[in-house]
Amino acid sequence: MIVFVSGGARSGKSDVAEQQVVNAAGSSPCYYLATADVYDAEMAARVARHRQSRQEEWQSAQWKTLEEPLAIDQALAKVPSGSAVLLDCLTLWASQVLYASELSEEEGLALLASALADARARSLYLVIVSNDINEALPPSDAETWRYLAFLQRVHRWLAKEADSVIEVVAGCVIDWKSAKAFC
Repeated sequence: MIVFVSGGARSGKSDVAEQQVVNAAGSSPCYYLATADVYDAEMAARVARHRQSRQEEWQSAQWKTLEEPLAIDQALAKVPSGSAVLLDCLTLWASQVLYASELSEEEGLALLASALADARARSLYLVIVSNDINEALPPSDAETWRYLAFLQRVHRWLAKEADSVIEVVAGCVIDWKSAKAFC
């Protein structure tokens, strides 16, 4: 099962995604595939807050963290078949593809496709989180346009591939593929 969870900053999407993984895992460990590249003290503090929040919120769940900013296919290969995995987040991963790797956009999409194919083949319950950053005014510079275009291309592709596409707005959930909404 592939679940795509998207929403704006601080919309509640991480809580929704974590709940999906905890529910799917049952008493088994939950896997957290972190794509953040910790490059400064502010990012380290943010990651620590996120980790602490997850442990406080989901005390009954055992979270195992895998940190891989780019090679998500290799990280998923380390997860036992049938497990529940949260990939957080696709927004940061897309920036790694464009700016911290030698991958082309096509190679990045192929890497993501490979990861999804592996997840399906091994019956992983994979929840992928990403930020909806296309709601603001259009960017004024070419690089921001390039990033936004790539990320939206990834989102459109993933929305087609996913079994469930969830948008979170102010803590309310809209599942676009099942046409259900709830707060």
